[in-house]
Amino acid sequence: MKMARTIAWSLVGLAVLAFGASWLWTDRRGGGPGDPAFAAAFELTDHSGMIRTQEDFAGRWMLVFFGFANCPDVCPTTLAEVAAVMDGLDEDAGRVQPLFISIDPERDTPTALAAFVPAFGADIVGLTGTPEQIARTADGFHIYYEKVEEAAAPGGYTMGHSSQLFLFGPEAGYVRSWPYGTLAEEILADLKEHLAS
Repeated sequence: MKMARTIAWSLVGLAVLAFGASWLWTDRRGGGPGDPAFAAAFELTDHSGMIRTQEDFAGRWMLVFFGFANCPDVCPTTLAEVAAVMDGLDEDAGRVQPLFISIDPERDTPTALAAFVPAFGADIVGLTGTPEQIARTADGFHIYYEKVEEAAAPGGYTMGHSSQLFLFGPEAGYVRSWPYGTLAEEILADLKEHLAS
């Protein structure tokens, strides 16, 4: 009897955990992958000083990464992977627009991004804005970020942030994401499958 009760409570616990995980995924992803409610939406300034929105890239796939120019490792590594992916696309590269959206508007002015983003090539567009614009954009993409005090860093702080790379389709709808550390070869293979479909 005691064994049966233990098994029953274990099953209830597993069901609650599964429901919680499902709820969190749905909540954080705006309804889950492929849900049209989760779409790329922004109005920001690019690294040449022009105002850009998702409409500027209509009809193209978008690779979107959130980060900051003073990032010591995650951001440059990811942008290097994006550049490798774009190189691997060959003639299909024109169908894809890589975007780097800053979560550090205090330091990442258009001028600062203009000195950082083009170093990675691949026609990556750097985007920044006011703190309010960045907060609104990050919220729309379900991105976490925060300022972290660090005396040795420029300005005395660094940024903690979500580090996945997003893929949005030609109509700006969410398609998928890759976690930090995914190799360019894997991203490229996945992306080619989507472009071919």
